[in-house]
Amino acid sequence: MKTFKTNLWVGLLLTLAAVGAMAQDSKIAYISNQRIITESSPAKAAQSKLEQEFSKRQKELNDQQASIKSFSDKFERDAPTLTESQRLSRQKEFAEMNRDFQRKQREFQEDLNGRRNEELQQVLDKANKAMKQVAEAEKYDMVLSEGVVYSNNKHDITDKVLKILNGASK
Repeated sequence: MKTFKTNLWVGLLLTLAAVGAMAQDSKIAYISNQRIITESSPAKAAQSKLEQEFSKRQKELNDQQASIKSFSDKFERDAPTLTESQRLSRQKEFAEMNRDFQRKQREFQEDLNGRRNEELQQVLDKANKAMKQVAEAEKYDMVLSEGVVYSNNKHDITDKVLKILNGASK
């Protein structure tokens, strides 16, 4: 039993030494996708493109919401003087306006989210190419993204990738 424990310890120490030796030979970096999405020129251009593409519909929704609010305020003011049938008619009209607004707002959000995902994927594809370029040029064995619990900033290559991305879009 004593030899088994001794052999187990020796095996464990040899394994740890091998892992340590491999780690010394490895060159690892990480990249912050969040910074790429917020700081890169392609991401800013995509955001501007989306704002331009969806601004008209957003304005229409804002106008429709203001119209519903105005209708509601007028209804509350006029309610005491309305007959029961007029009150029911306006309540029905208000409910219809609300349903229509909610439907349009839901469609707007779905369309916006779909387009945002398309644009984001294009930005991430460009970032992956730039990241690969940096990794190959600087001979990194591995580049991690997101999910990094801790890393010394000396392993962060985000600035280099941003530099490539921002330079490529000018």
